[in-house]
Amino acid sequence: MFDLIIRSDRVVTPYGVEELDVAIKDGKIASTSVPGLLKRENARRFIDATGKIVMPGGIDPHVHCAWPQPGLDGTWWYTAGPEVVSRAALFGGTTTLLDFARWEHGNTIQEAIRNRDGDWHRNCYCDYSYHIMLQGKLPYEIFDQIGDAIIDGYPTMKIFTTDITPSRSGRMLSFGDIWETFKVTSRHGGMCVIHGEDNDIVMHMYDKLFHEGRVEFKHLAEVHNALSEDLSFRRVIHLASKVPGTTVYFMHVSAESGVSAIHEARSKGLPIYGETLHQYVMFTAEDYTRPNGQIYHTYPSLKYEEDHDALWNGLKNNIIHTIATDEICCSLSVKLQGNRIDNTTGGNAGVEPRLAVMYTEMVGRRGFSLNEFVNLTSTNAAKIMGLYPIKGAIVAKSDADITILDPALKTVITNEMLHESDHSPWEGHEVDAWPSMTILRGKIMVEDGKFFGDLNDGKYLFRRIPDNIHAGIL
Repeated sequence: MFDLIIRSDRVVTPYGVEELDVAIKDGKIASTSVPGLLKRENARRFIDATGKIVMPGGIDPHVHCAWPQPGLDGTWWYTAGPEVVSRAALFGGTTTLLDFARWEHGNTIQEAIRNRDGDWHRNCYCDYSYHIMLQGKLPYEIFDQIGDAIIDGYPTMKIFTTDITPSRSGRMLSFGDIWETFKVTSRHGGMCVIHGEDNDIVMHMYDKLFHEGRVEFKHLAEVHNALSEDLSFRRVIHLASKVPGTTVYFMHVSAESGVSAIHEARSKGLPIYGETLHQYVMFTAEDYTRPNGQIYHTYPSLKYEEDHDALWNGLKNNIIHTIATDEICCSLSVKLQGNRIDNTTGGNAGVEPRLAVMYTEMVGRRGFSLNEFVNLTSTNAAKIMGLYPIKGAIVAKSDADITILDPALKTVITNEMLHESDHSPWEGHEVDAWPSMTILRGKIMVEDGKFFGDLNDGKYLFRRIPDNIHAGIL
């Protein structure tokens, strides 16, 4: 007896879009078969999703929950925790989140993981995993800890090549420490995930614009500019090429120069991957001039139309491989507290509408196939981050993480229909579909706008980066 059978004429599998019955038992996909081969009475529940899109649950490889952020008065505040963001994710069809465990001086990486578990364990509705965030001057003993963490199932190390703003000194790593980190990750099969901006250029532009009196946040694209991305990406890639086995994933690629650097590296066979954000492909720096323009900002900044176009080209041509959110869930008052180039709050509450917005823009307006859409919002992240095929695929033995997108739920997004914050940068966007059901490991978590999750449902995912990813093959 199966727990569920889902029938649809638009099931997105690794082999294409097929008419299938998907059978689920004990949290796993038990089988996929032509419709009618399995009898309805062989399942406790039969779901007829004909005309709807049945896809693997979305995977967001870049979120920040319960994350410290600087206030204008010198204090720190925390973004909404996983109990808020994971619930919103499930309403939006995303079943797996990757956040960060931040290492701090005086602690070990293993202590950083335990501390982060305190934020997430039994406090998350969906499945999750961590990147390890390194920062500042690295002590020599940390490199053995990195190796141990990779072996223990925490294979991705976050690296900053900039402090981002003048007030956040101590975040970036020196290139000597990046070099040493590459040696460890290559030796143990890990991967480095990079925030790539050239710190000299970024800090020079802060100084320059302050000198010129152009400090309004609308000038952020001049500070966090395309040249900075170009210099940083190429320096990181060159260093990686000197350490055989180094695998790099550039987070939040925002500029044509970043797309070009990744393309050139991959054309040489280097295992370099790229992530962009849905706000980068939907907004430009012009949106900073709109009312409450801070709500569109994250770090690095929005760029210009030519960058926007290059990102879409990169998504279409397997140069940019994933679409994430860089989720920061906070109130509108917090998002608007800063209005200068050096204090505007980054990130936005976007995990819930990500799938619907990207389906509409990619499939409905730009001619992407359903498989391309699913790869960029789920499958590729699973493959690169070491979760595939347990996650990111509708195949036998995979976790039964399934989202049903319903074109009959075409709507205009309003903040009132969302579950994250008191505002949304996606307010007013028309979408061609919305999830009618989200299933996590066989459990129906959301159905027709009703939530059935429990904070004990979320499971930590230990990971290993597979050999083909280290070889540059996705």
